[in-house]
Amino acid sequence: MVSSEHIVSDSSALTGWYKSSHSGGDQGECLEVAHGYAGVPVRDSKAVTGPALVFSTGHWAAFVGAVKGGRV
Repeated sequence: MVSSEHIVSDSSALTGWYKSSHSGGDQGECLEVAHGYAGVPVRDSKAVTGPALVFSTGHWAAFVGAVKGGRV
């Protein structure tokens, strides 16, 4: 179960959003991540006023490492 402290209901309230330099094309299926917070906010790039999930830096680093390592 996810607690509400790990969700930002309107992600447009946060600043510093960026997409990966590997994002491309016009499919619109990208995630954005924001810098400058204790956790790592992640949102759907198509829903800029929608919710953001906030991951701990350790969990986000593990996820990125798994993706880079081909484990996801």
